[in-house]
Amino acid sequence: MQIYNTLTRRKEPFTPIEPGKVRMYVCGMTVYDYCHLGHARVMVAFDVITRYLRARGYDVTYVRNVTDIDDKILKRAEENGESISSLTERMIEAMHEDEARLGVLPPDREPRATRHIGEIIAMIETLIAKGFAYAADNGDVYYRVRRFERYGRLSNRDPDEMRAGARIEVGEHKEDPLDFVLWKAAKPGEESWPSPWGEGRPGWHIECSAMSTCCLGETFDIHGGGPDLMFPHHENEIAQSEAATGHAYVNTWMHAGAVRVNHEKMSKSLGNFFTIREVLAHHDPEVVRYLLVASHYRSPINYAPESLLDARKSLERFYNALEGLSLEGIEPVEGKVDGSYHARFTAAMDDDFNTPEALSVLFDLARELNRARKEAPQNATALAAELRRLGAVLGLLQQDPATFLKAGASDLPLSEGEIQARIDARTAAKQARDFATADAIRDELAALGIILKDAREGTSWVFEKPEEEL
Repeated sequence: MQIYNTLTRRKEPFTPIEPGKVRMYVCGMTVYDYCHLGHARVMVAFDVITRYLRARGYDVTYVRNVTDIDDKILKRAEENGESISSLTERMIEAMHEDEARLGVLPPDREPRATRHIGEIIAMIETLIAKGFAYAADNGDVYYRVRRFERYGRLSNRDPDEMRAGARIEVGEHKEDPLDFVLWKAAKPGEESWPSPWGEGRPGWHIECSAMSTCCLGETFDIHGGGPDLMFPHHENEIAQSEAATGHAYVNTWMHAGAVRVNHEKMSKSLGNFFTIREVLAHHDPEVVRYLLVASHYRSPINYAPESLLDARKSLERFYNALEGLSLEGIEPVEGKVDGSYHARFTAAMDDDFNTPEALSVLFDLARELNRARKEAPQNATALAAELRRLGAVLGLLQQDPATFLKAGASDLPLSEGEIQARIDARTAAKQARDFATADAIRDELAALGIILKDAREGTSWVFEKPEEEL
């Protein structure tokens, strides 16, 4: 298995620190608002990675943190007139709802910053003792960036060039413009904790260093996150952690690609910023997940109505292949499924989790399944079971096919009885060789989003709800 390491900028053979076990940390959400599409991208990307590592037999410990104290949280709670704990608990519950709807498995551990204040303070004390940090007169504590010789290696930035554009903001007591805060002195009325430097709260970067090492040890296998976190957040994590422990922090760094909306950067100022729940109010969750999985995790994704329509059509191809087969408790039967499908799927995923190539294998398998249904029905169920088994590694194709294909039936313009009556009338017209009437019935239903599908067993239908632009 090879994984692209952001730190070295190349694919590298993946060798866990402890054979058979993988320790992975992914930066989670700052819970002051609902999760957006960018969060969904990271959630789904590392969910697929976790699923596949487990499918390969690894014992994975997946940790994804929650930042539940932050400037944005303080500001939003004040704006809402609610307590910080009320806001963060509400947003964490919403986050769990969103990820469950997207088929994202919960992480093994979900540490919260406010529950690790002791570990955070201890790490800051260690950095001060080693000369990598200093307490300012105003109660803030800062990290001395210049003391860490390897600073900038992850993001490929030169500290000298960064310093040229840096400046010290009003109220900051830094020795150097590049220095960043580890502990913030509390302002009157703010949530705070006692520390050797007075009442205050942790800076954002130190939270992840403390929580990751607490949960996974001083050195662990994989650290992931969104593309916007590489600098300064992850760069600062490396500096803090390695200075404090004296050991390499992470072996492999992974970063998911950004989400663009209609080929533009997602931004509130552009009016193209969507929360997960806004999107799922208009689109099937599996369709959204498929869109996120269909691109390589490192590639940018374009979110647009036509992209979702293509995702829906792709899933329909799979579910049409599975429809009508009894799949409960069925396992792939050796000899009835070409082993090359599993081998090709594994080869694709072993190559830096290449989900587009893995999906192409599933499409080939679906084509063979369709042929088997006509030419070798005795093999169809085993092929369908293999399709579902491999799909599960990507978190796809686990719904009842008929349910998915009739998704949106609550919005049907006709009752199912009325649809069946029209199908029966069309069948009678065809038997009477009145093809004009039969075609007219088909076209009438199609205009309502009800698509007829003729087969030897009879005529079935699916409802293609018009995709709303969001």
